[in-house]
Amino acid sequence: MQLAGPGVFGPPKDRDVALAVLREAVALGVNHIDTSDYYGPHVTNQLIREALHPYPDDLVIVTKVGALEAFYPAEAYHQDYLTLHPNQPYIAYNDLPKVENLKKLFADNYIEKPTLVNASKATN
Repeated sequence: MQLAGPGVFGPPKDRDVALAVLREAVALGVNHIDTSDYYGPHVTNQLIREALHPYPDDLVIVTKVGALEAFYPAEAYHQDYLTLHPNQPYIAYNDLPKVENLKKLFADNYIEKPTLVNASKATN
């Protein structure tokens, strides 16, 4: 389902319908929502919180920090780069604000140490 506006930018055409779709999906048993702060941008995560907070215990919300064309595993010295280099200018300016926003939006369910899923090989 697409919650953001046309081309995944901006707010949805009908905010009330988007909120109702989220609530109905969870009521029908959907317990996994894959989202990104990129969609909107900033729109979908806010809609999810508005529609579903407080979150059901079995609801899993996963998110991506930014858009990628493909995923390529980083070299060993890049693993946990944000944690190891929080003051690096790119991290401080681009990534930390996104992480802080996720902490606020999903405070009850935020996991401090993220887990990479299916990162064993490059994908397109």
